Amino acid sequence: MTDTKAGSGDATFFAAENTENLHIHNRVDFDIIASLVRPGTRVLDVGCSDGELLQLLRDSRNVDGRGVELSQSGVNQCLMRGLSVIQGDADRDLVYYPDSSFDYVILSQTLQATLNPKKVLSELLRIGERAIVSIPNFGYWRVRGSLLFRGRMPVTKELPFSWYDTPNIHFCTIRDFVDMTKEVGATVEDAVALNRNGERMPFSLPWGMWNLLGQQAVFLLKR
Repeated sequence: MTDTKAGSGDATFFAAENTENLHIHNRVDFDIIASLVRPGTRVLDVGCSDGELLQLLRDSRNVDGRGVELSQSGVNQCLMRGLSVIQGDADRDLVYYPDSSFDYVILSQTLQATLNPKKVLSELLRIGERAIVSIPNFGYWRVRGSLLFRGRMPVTKELPFSWYDTPNIHFCTIRDFVDMTKEVGATVEDAVALNRNGERMPFSLPWGMWNLLGQQAVFLLKR
């Protein structure tokens, strides 16, 4: 894999979109994701948890949003927000959705908790015209330092669980994820890496620097 990125192409549209109505959240990737979604489009949020992102997209981007959530408590919270969400499993239930049934399919900070990330990513790209995926970066320098100098599995803001109770079973780095997008035939239309302060890292930096200094990343993909 090279350490250079292609230009973001059509993704410049998204960067230029007016995002003044976006909200501030504890999950900084939510506003990044929302800025990548065209207003008035059809969106499926896979692993939507309590529906905070889906509500943000509905209120700020006027999307026709749907959600899939594994936990019944999450589904209940979504319904209380007035969202259209069903209970389902990303590893098993995405196969039932027709091809190109949504403009965007979103998977935020969930890929590492799936049993078969490559299959799930392929399903996202089949169901949606575009997929938006955010991931914690296991190649982040503090994660590396915890393993190298402390000899312990890291616990960070983006990876808050201890090794014995974590739902995360497939850790990956930014570079690992980019490699997998190539394996499934996806094109990275846009990408944003965020440092520990939630600040965007310059797009001009090579993947290797994002991999070292980015605590998390958001990708806009198309097949």
